[in-house]
Amino acid sequence: MENLVILDIGSNSVRMAINQILSDGSYREIKRIKSDSRLSEGMGREKILQPEAMERTIRALADFKKIYTEYDAKRVIGMATAAVRQAKNQDQFLAGVKSRIGITIKVLSGNQEAYYDYLGVINRLGIRNCLILDIGGASCELIRVNHGESTNLTSIPIGAVNITERYHLDDNITGANLFNAQFNIRKLYSKVKWLSRSRHQPLVLLGGANRTLARINRRRQNMMRIDAIHGYHLTYEQVNRTYLGLLKGNVKRRQQIQGLEVDRADIIVGGLLPLIVLMDKVEAKKVIFSESGVREGVITEYVDRHYHRKK
Repeated sequence: MENLVILDIGSNSVRMAINQILSDGSYREIKRIKSDSRLSEGMGREKILQPEAMERTIRALADFKKIYTEYDAKRVIGMATAAVRQAKNQDQFLAGVKSRIGITIKVLSGNQEAYYDYLGVINRLGIRNCLILDIGGASCELIRVNHGESTNLTSIPIGAVNITERYHLDDNITGANLFNAQFNIRKLYSKVKWLSRSRHQPLVLLGGANRTLARINRRRQNMMRIDAIHGYHLTYEQVNRTYLGLLKGNVKRRQQIQGLEVDRADIIVGGLLPLIVLMDKVEAKKVIFSESGVREGVITEYVDRHYHRKK
């Protein structure tokens, strides 16, 4: 038995998952924790990680280390996604993590991140044909799944934090800013030529903004466990109705919405905009939520490589 620790440094949050793996390759998650460190905050068009954001993230990793060092027989895998991938001062941040935490972080390419999303979804959701959308803080991953295979993988450099900052969608939202954001997201999608082959396919949703969308609706439906979103689905009309509600009022009003974390209220409008535009582009009729994504994809690959291939 071993305890596999995965540290996932995202653009909006940093997460730790500890999975206990048995000798037969079966495993179960025994610990999960996150910190909303907003690593991509203030990067701007220059793509420079800011000192305060880097410090918040490294402090969060230090707190995680205090927890995972209590577990025996562990292996630690550290990975980073869009914010670090895009940053011009990437080396400075990685050196800081290495110096203070003692681990080497692997920076995933956009296609690697998309592929791990695919592995995480396909092995746990039981869906064979779909379009996967993972909305992060600084990028979106799109994966076309046909008969269980990932036929197309794309990452585009827009996400909840950078859309919000660029188009001023954090507090009082003007029609001009919202239109400008929608227009530019449509332009980015128009460059992904294979999206036309995903028309009418169900959308499988990953990422913090999408999880928030699910929690808001589960709360409204008086469901007991609002975080139990795996396999939960919504119609096109339900998604758009929820989004319209988020557009009303300012950030203080959004903070009052049940199911919406207070510290996500300022980025939720920008965070869901890639979904709203994509649903119209591919004429999706419903969305399905997955709790399994990059981290679960990494676990799947690790178990296959270190356990199943030994047989």
